[in-house]
Amino acid sequence: MGLRHAAARRLRARAHHALLARHAVRRASLPRLRDPRLPVRRLLRDDLQGPEAGDGVTLGVRLGVDGRELRPGVRTGIRRYVTEVLRAASRAGWPCVVYGDASTVVDETLPGVATRVLAGRLTQVWDQVRLPRALREDGATVFLSPYYKGPLAAPCPVVLTIHDLFFIGYPGRRRRLHDATLIRLARLYARRAAAIVTDSEHSRREIAARLGIDPARVTVIPVALGPEFRAPAPPGPGRDGIASSYILYVGNFRPHKNLPRLLAAYAALPAALRAAHALVLAGGDRAGRALLEARARELGVADRVVFAGLVADRDLPGLYAGATVAVLPSLEEGFGLPALEAMACGTPVVVSNRGALPELVADAGLVADAARPEEIAGALARVLADGGLRAELRRRGLARASLYTADRTAGRVLELLARVAGSPR
Repeated sequence: MGLRHAAARRLRARAHHALLARHAVRRASLPRLRDPRLPVRRLLRDDLQGPEAGDGVTLGVRLGVDGRELRPGVRTGIRRYVTEVLRAASRAGWPCVVYGDASTVVDETLPGVATRVLAGRLTQVWDQVRLPRALREDGATVFLSPYYKGPLAAPCPVVLTIHDLFFIGYPGRRRRLHDATLIRLARLYARRAAAIVTDSEHSRREIAARLGIDPARVTVIPVALGPEFRAPAPPGPGRDGIASSYILYVGNFRPHKNLPRLLAAYAALPAALRAAHALVLAGGDRAGRALLEARARELGVADRVVFAGLVADRDLPGLYAGATVAVLPSLEEGFGLPALEAMACGTPVVVSNRGALPELVADAGLVADAARPEEIAGALARVLADGGLRAELRRRGLARASLYTADRTAGRVLELLARVAGSPR
């Protein structure tokens, strides 16, 4: 019996030493990005010698991110989402490679985050040939796409982010063959993905129904607010053509944004309110602007509508804070980031009753029927004319926006990525 116990102790000791050795090998081999043949690996060399697991780092996670949205002059919810995930990954000490093209610009102050430019003009070649090869070379353990698509033959699990489905088809657009092709591709990408992230319960239901995906595979993680929207911002410096009192819209000029009806709603306001408050349309695109300018002239309000153009991120909080009310009258929204940003800056909001907007705003803003300009006008008039209502909406909006912090949103994305990276494929 004594010999048996002694043998058992020796076997346990050997097993323990073998386990420690295996962990040591794993830890020693973790920084695969150090290979001097690849520039991105040299860039990450020092960062890979960072904090241990006890300091909050998930050992073994090497994150790849599609960063093509990170281009100068681009201001979208997708860009905000990618930026906040990168900030969170950097804080967590994860080595991360952002894959982009020649126009991609990444914040160089983020420790552990490097950029790798992939050649290829054809999107499918970039997605399905260049990117999988780069992920394999860089030893990525999980890849995050901020889009509905990702590499089908990736060497690691792929997490897709489907903010909404109106890229397939939305009111005002008729492209049946194109949309039919897109939905087939979207279903293929969704089936191959290890997990899917979306911004709202509304989008989760849409994705499950239209792409035939088990709802359990779709995780709702709202978009995070950037730190510049964390407190009421002082009004920013004046911009040419912007009045001291104004109604603010921020976003693109695509048909689903419902801007012709917003112009009609503005024209339906009492003349005194229009005289006191201009309508500022910030962002947009050149293709849609001409049509909106023509519509404003038809309605007789062209002299009170200001096209502010693209607004720099640093100026946007001040633009929100200077507005009397912000409006988002969309026919469809997977989330509605401008409404959230406005609330975070203490600006009352009026939103439509479509998509995820009622879910986002809850009782912190006024909701109007997107199809009825007179109802949008009525909601705007109430806010413009009632100081007490504005104060109450400001209070509720700040409380609502405080729920959407980077720790709660981007942090949850990292939790999902870590879980997926550690799961067997």
